[in-house]
Amino acid sequence: MVVHSFYIFDRHAECIYKKKWTPRPNSKGQQSNGLPDGARQSKALSAEDDAKLVFGTIFSLRNMIRKLGGPDDNFISYRTGHYKLHYYETPTSLKFVMVTDTRTNNLRIVLHQIYVSLYVEYVVKNPLSPIEHPGGIGVNCEMFELGVEQFVVRVFKRTTRTPDTDHTEYRTHL
Repeated sequence: MVVHSFYIFDRHAECIYKKKWTPRPNSKGQQSNGLPDGARQSKALSAEDDAKLVFGTIFSLRNMIRKLGGPDDNFISYRTGHYKLHYYETPTSLKFVMVTDTRTNNLRIVLHQIYVSLYVEYVVKNPLSPIEHPGGIGVNCEMFELGVEQFVVRVFKRTTRTPDTDHTEYRTHL
């Protein structure tokens, strides 16, 4: 199983953290966004546009599910032919999003653990970290970034290098 990217959005729809593990080359040999081949646009997206696209997708799907199923139904994940997007929303309206390959099981518990074990410990409890992130300032905490990296490596146990690229893919033994 492969982790492509990870995002955190605040309650103001700003992307306050993003991490990409597997940029994919497109047909012209250029690097695409963090989404797999089938999910990329004809033109390369900037990191900001990529985050806006991901947020727009989860916002639209979450609203559609609440309208169709009622206020008690939750949006957890969705799958296309090329990737699977996992979603977790905290009581304070922080949105944690992880994009993986289609074979990955539900990661709602993993996203919750990232929130509880890493975000709360290293960002919320950090007196130097801002409470709000106006203008998309983002999370700027080395311990949090290192913790996310180690957590993903631990959850997706085996690290492999592909011969034709210079990136790391994290795979599970599921």
